[in-house]
Formats: sequence, structure tokens, C-alpha cells
Amino acid sequence: MERSYSAPRKYEEYAYVLDYVTRGRATTVRGREGIIITAIGEDRLTLLEVLGMANTSFEIGERIYIGKEGRTKIMSVLGKLEFANISAAAQSELKNVVTTIVTTNEKRFVDYINNAQPLTPRIHALELIPGIGKTYMKTILEEREKTKFASFADLQERVGLKEPMKHIVDRIMDEITGEVKVTLFVKR
Repeated sequence: MERSYSAPRKYEEYAYVLDYVTRGRATTVRGREGIIITAIGEDRLTLLEVLGMANTSFEIGERIYIGKEGRTKIMSVLGKLEFANISAAAQSELKNVVTTIVTTNEKRFVDYINNAQPLTPRIHALELIPGIGKTYMKTILEEREKTKFASFADLQERVGLKEPMKHIVDRIMDEITGEVKVTLFVKR
């Protein structure tokens, strides 16, 4: 008997608040009303619509727990949102919050640079990050062969790439807004 194996679905544990309305209606689930929060997941970087518990308060940029067990401020994650459908306020907060996520999870993004592989024989994943062309890519690959990068500062120092964190933030923004087809960081 053959068994079909499907990987368990991945859920976000934490998200950051981009915008909220205290008396709103959900756009992803009909009939849901209350504190409607627009957030971005910390791990998968997806835009989410979340229902807050009554009588709780939220701050823009606040990191909230949305995992399965033991939520204290969130009733439920209602669904995913498209960039075009989030409020102007959420859109304007997005880059600041993405910068916070990249800064807070620096090791994760440095590890990505340390382990990135070619996507096709002609295009390397690193080249899709704004600011990294063939020349920087070549230097990054040579340097990481000697020793893996320890931080953004280490990468900047050894390769000469100015503000690597900003380039990663720009790439994530392009992925969230749908400017690019291939995603390196955002999981849809």
C-alpha cells in the first residue's frame, strides 16, 4: 500500500502589527468583526489578517504571538492578504517593520547569504538581491568559501557591499509588493 506524504503545514508563531481597526470587518472571512489587525509574519514574511481579542490594545510595530497554543491577545489568524489590499497606513509601516524583522533575525539572513545557491546555470540567488551584481556575487562566494560570514558588518567589511541589510530589506519589499516573480524570502 502506497502512502502519500505531505509536509505538515507551516504556521507563523509571531507577527508584527502593521495596522489595526478596533471596530472592523474582516476581508478574508465573512462575518468576522472586532479588532482587525493587518500583520506580517516574522518567519514566512506573509501579510496576514488577524482577529484580536476584545478589550486588548495593540501598537503599530508590536510583535504579537499568533502560534497555535497559548495566545493571549489574538483570537485567530483569519487569512493571508495581498499587498494591494492592505491599508495605506499598513503599506507605509511595512518597510520599517521588515527592517526590524531583518535586524532582529540577522543570523537567519546572513545564513541565507552563506548558503545561497544558483537558481539556474546563469542566475545565482544572490544576484536577485538588489545591489549584488556579478562582481559582488563572485566576491561573496570566494569569501564565504574561506569563512562563513558572521554578520552583516562582517559581510560589508570583507566584500565591500554597503549596507547589506538594506539590500535584503529592499528585496523582501519587492517580493511582498509582487514586483518580482521569484521569491527568496517570502513564503506564499
